[in-house]
Formats: sequence, structure tokens, C-alpha cells
Amino acid sequence: MSFFGGGGGRGGGGSPPSTTTSFVREAPGIEERKLELMDIARGIADKPINLPDIQVSPFTQLEQTALQRAGQTGIGAATTQQGIAQLQAAAGAPNIQQFFNPYDQFVTNEILRQGAGMQNQLSAQAVQSGAFGGGREGVAQAELQNRILGQVGRARQQGFGTALSAAQNQQRTQAAVGQQLLGAGQQQQQMGQQDLQQLFGAGGIQRQLAQQVLDAQRQSTLQQQFEPYQRAEFLANLYAAGPKSQSGVTAATAPGTSPLAQSIGTGLGAFAAYQGAKTG
Repeated sequence: MSFFGGGGGRGGGGSPPSTTTSFVREAPGIEERKLELMDIARGIADKPINLPDIQVSPFTQLEQTALQRAGQTGIGAATTQQGIAQLQAAAGAPNIQQFFNPYDQFVTNEILRQGAGMQNQLSAQAVQSGAFGGGREGVAQAELQNRILGQVGRARQQGFGTALSAAQNQQRTQAAVGQQLLGAGQQQQQMGQQDLQQLFGAGGIQRQLAQQVLDAQRQSTLQQQFEPYQRAEFLANLYAAGPKSQSGVTAATAPGTSPLAQSIGTGLGAFAAYQGAKTG
């Protein structure tokens, strides 16, 4: 009995523990497609990309014209100088001499001529009356001379007044013309500035449109160059959202009974049956 007991104890302690090993992977078809996608992506990544240069639209012809005109100074300067000259002339003393009527001298000469004739007539009358050289003749001659000189003075005064009025009118006209020329010079400068603004504005719009065309062309080139990357990304997203089919292989190891333990157990059972039969 000690043999069987001891043998049973030694045999029962030799059973190994239970273990399970699982290998999980994509379904063969899906895994193959994903590996193919990785090859495609690697091929795309290995190919260098020549990025297009960033281009800047140059100045347009209108802007170049505006820049050339902007470098020209003195717009309206000639007109302004003429206006200043007119104002300076208006501020000076009036030139009366140029406005004297040349016929005024003929008027004066005619008055003197007629006066001389009247004086001769008066002397002839004095001779006929026997009063030549007398006091009455002298008084008459003096009165006649005063009338002659008075008419000459009035004629000359009238001519001077006419000349003075004409000279003053000229000064007023020069002053008005000078102001107009100054205003015209300023308007020329303003119009020149407005022309520059219009040229810069219109040329700027043309340059903006040309820049947009260059940017659009570059963007189109970039899209064409990166289109393979987009297709690869599309496939990656599609595979990521696709079916999750998996396959697996499981290997299980359970505890088992050793042959020695089995033989000992069989012997014990036979011995117990024998004892039961003997007692009975």
C-alpha cells in the first residue's frame, strides 16, 4: 500500500498549466490591398516634386506711363509764371503814354490854328477901326488867347483822362488775367495729379488681374502635382473605413494525466475491489 500511495503522490504533481496563443491579422484580400497601397505611397513619396516658383506680376504699361509722368515736375509752371508776370505788371505804375491818342495833337494844332486865325482877324478889324495897338485890341487879344488856351487845355485834359482810364482798365485786366492764369496753373497741376491717379488705378487693376492669373496657374500646377497624393489618401481613408475582417489561428494547451499516474490509479481501483470482495 505504501508503494501505491507513494507512487500516486509523485505522479499527481507533474501536470503542466493551461495556455492559449492567438494570431490575429487582416483577411488575406484586405491585407494584400493595404500592402499594395503602401507600395503605391512609397513610389509616390520617392518621386521628387518640382514646386512652381511664386511669380509676381510686373508693372503694367499704364503704371509705367504714370511713373514716367510722376517724374516730370513743373506741370502748370509756365502758366503760373505768366500769371505772376501779369500781376506784377498790374501792380506797377500805369503806362499812360501808350494810350494817348495820336489824333489829340491834331486837335490841339487845329485849335491853335483856328485861334491864330481869329487873332489875325481881330488885328485886321482893329486896323480898320484905327484901334490897332490900342488898349481895346490888347484886351480882346488877351481874351481870345485865354479862350484858345482853355480849349487846348480841355482837349489835352480829355485826352489824358481817356489815356489814364485806358491804362487803369489795362491794369485791372492784367490783374484779372493774372488771377485766371494762376488758377489755370493750379488746375493743370490738379489735372495732372488726377491723370496719375487714374493711370495708377487702372494699371493696378490690370496688374491685380494678371497676378490672379499667375496665382491660379501656380495653384493648378500644384493640384496636378499633388493629385497622386490625393488618390493615395483617398484609398487610405477608404481602407480605413472599410471592412474589418480578420482571421486568426488559436493554439490551446490543456493539463493532461501522466501514464504513471494512470497506472497507479488503475492499481488502486483493483485493490479496492479485491478488499471489498474479501470482506464480503
